[in-house]
Amino acid sequence: MDNPKTLVSTEWLENHLKNPDLRVIDASWFMPGSDRDAKAAYEACHIPNARFFDIDEISDHRSDLPHMAPPAEKFISRMRAMGVGDGHQVVIYDQSGIFSAPRVWWLFRLFGKTDVAVLDGGLPKWLAEGRPTEDLPPVLRERHMTVQRQAQLVKDVTQVAHSSKLGDAVIIDARAPARFAGTQPEPRPGLRAGHIPNARNVPFGEVLTGNGTMKSPDELRAVFEAAGVDLARPAITSCGSGVTASVLALALESMGKTDWSLYDGSWSEWGMYNDLRVATGEA
Repeated sequence: MDNPKTLVSTEWLENHLKNPDLRVIDASWFMPGSDRDAKAAYEACHIPNARFFDIDEISDHRSDLPHMAPPAEKFISRMRAMGVGDGHQVVIYDQSGIFSAPRVWWLFRLFGKTDVAVLDGGLPKWLAEGRPTEDLPPVLRERHMTVQRQAQLVKDVTQVAHSSKLGDAVIIDARAPARFAGTQPEPRPGLRAGHIPNARNVPFGEVLTGNGTMKSPDELRAVFEAAGVDLARPAITSCGSGVTASVLALALESMGKTDWSLYDGSWSEWGMYNDLRVATGEA
């Protein structure tokens, strides 16, 4: 079921590693306070020819919110420097399985790039299968890139507040149940606890199998429906800071639902403003 626009298997990637138009990206990112260094881990071991995508650096530094989507000009310049451009098939993975890679998949989609997939199972599955790795930096040659921003794939706080009130879209929160319910403090200081009113909770791990791969389309549909998600309505995915919301976006896309968007500010923004309503308890 390999799909170069959503998910590809470790077997598919190994079979295509020598394709001159393939670009592999390590998009590992860890929660603040985890004491894990994604760049150092990449430098020690990565899939051959992989480039490292720094989610915090390739972001909008004009915003006080964490790793908001960068301006188009910044995205283009960073991708050109990484040797990623027009005509490339991009495969993104992370060191956790499927965690932060979908965030970068979403960024490529936001800028109009559709020949981009996430490696199903990520680096853990790749390593478990004994597939090749290296610790050498890739040889980078600049490549021209053009982008066309797809505004429909992102929502701001005003649009999300509108949907929360009117119900024209279903808001799906990827955070853990205790954070959604407001019974567990947020990891980022200064944020209120709870969720966006009328949101539904699908913790991102629910869309993954026990070995860290994405569930089948039928299984995914059952997960969303069990959480009370009306799949007939457009979906807005949210989380703590827009990372695991991207896992849900990838799950929706992989099951054929294309009318989704991502709330980039997510709870880092909503939880900060006292004039925005907060709900607690289960959905």
